[in-house]
Amino acid sequence: MSMKSYKARGIVLHTLKYGDSGMVVYLLTDSGGRQSYMVQGVRSARGHGSKLALFQPMFAVEFEGLESSRMQMHRFREVRSGIVLQSLPFDVRKSTIALFMAEVLYRLVKECEPNQRLFDFVWGSVAALDALDEGVANFHLWFLTNLSRFLGFSPGNAYLPGAWFDIREGSFTPLRPPHGEVLSADDARILHDLLECDVRYIAEIGLNRRQRVAYLDALLVYYGYHLDAIHAVQSVRILQEVF
Repeated sequence: MSMKSYKARGIVLHTLKYGDSGMVVYLLTDSGGRQSYMVQGVRSARGHGSKLALFQPMFAVEFEGLESSRMQMHRFREVRSGIVLQSLPFDVRKSTIALFMAEVLYRLVKECEPNQRLFDFVWGSVAALDALDEGVANFHLWFLTNLSRFLGFSPGNAYLPGAWFDIREGSFTPLRPPHGEVLSADDARILHDLLECDVRYIAEIGLNRRQRVAYLDALLVYYGYHLDAIHAVQSVRILQEVF
């Protein structure tokens, strides 16, 4: 069986146990969008634990992949860490956010086509979360808000102070729309601030816990209008407890 090898980068979205010692790893890759990989021997007694450690939610990897027309799933010839994470695996708040990010991407991104802009945003987001000292509690909001740009439904017009946000039209509006699919003036301001904010300065967007919970709820309504799969994201409840 002839196999073609290729080099790529990927972000771990999800894993499934397969048999006694194998697993299926779902990655967002720079070369082919979302792809699934069969990994054998990760749970065997012969010391492959380090390989298992690479495949945590939102971990970045560089790898040489193998594909064949006769195999449903790709394989790894070689895989290693792509970003040496300093804090994300050891900080419960950051690892909770990483779990949420991975689940959102796993549920929402189905395309097996390369999308370099989306991939670069996600790869950069992992590095940014790992490096962040202040404003961690706002990070999941920043990520989900800015992800909308790459999924095709970020706001279509400029923000004006005091505006509401009409979810159906995808635009800021000075008057409250007559229907219920709307972000309040407070949530519309947060939407604008997070879209404009460099991730390194998200601590400067002063939000209390009540505002964070209310804005996340509003954002999920916005996402739900465009992508029904957002309703299946289970880790939202954990986020609302932590933040």
